[in-house]
Amino acid sequence: MAKLYFYYSTMNAGKSTALLQASHNYGERGMRTLVYTAKLDDRAGGKVASRIGISADARHFDASRDLHAEIAKEHARDPLACVLVDESQFLSPDHVRQLARVVDELDVPVLCYGLRTDFLGRLFEGSAQLLAWADNLVELKTVCHCGRKATMVVRVNPEGRVESAGAQVEIGGNDRYVPLCRRHFFAALDDGHA
Repeated sequence: MAKLYFYYSTMNAGKSTALLQASHNYGERGMRTLVYTAKLDDRAGGKVASRIGISADARHFDASRDLHAEIAKEHARDPLACVLVDESQFLSPDHVRQLARVVDELDVPVLCYGLRTDFLGRLFEGSAQLLAWADNLVELKTVCHCGRKATMVVRVNPEGRVESAGAQVEIGGNDRYVPLCRRHFFAALDDGHA
C-alpha cells in the first residue's frame, strides 16, 4: 500500500541527497520515478541538486500545476514506482491534496522533502499541509554549531547579521541560512549573530 511521506528538516540535513539516493535506488531496479522541484528555486538550473555534487533532472511545480492530473497521465503511459518532491515547503494546499490522491487512487508512493519552518520559526504553508496529511513523518537531522540537533534556521545578510524581518521566501544556501538548535536560534535573534 502506497503512502505519502514528508521528510523534513532544517537546512544542510541532506534532504536533496536523500531524495536523489531514493530515486537512484528505484532506477537501479528498473523502476521509473518522477522527480519534482519548485519552479521558483532555479539555483540548480531546473534540477534537484545536492550540496555534495550530485543532481538529477526534475519537473517543476508552481501554483498552476495540477500534479495529480500530470502524474496520472504519466502513470497511465508508463507505470511509476514512486514520485519524489524536493522543496516541498513550497507546495500549495491543493498540491498536497493532489499528491494524497496520487497515493490513494494510483497506489504510487509520494516522498516529499522540505523545510519545516522558515527563518523566523513559522511553518511554511506546504509543510503545514504535509504535517497534517502525510502518512509518515520523518525528521532528517543536522547539528547546530554547539553539537545539539538543529531544528531551526536563521537568515543572515551579507555582513553576517541575523535578519529578523523580511519575506518568508528568499532562495539561498549556506551563504544566507544557518541551521541552529532552538536555544541558539533565540540567542541569534536577540543579539543579531548566528
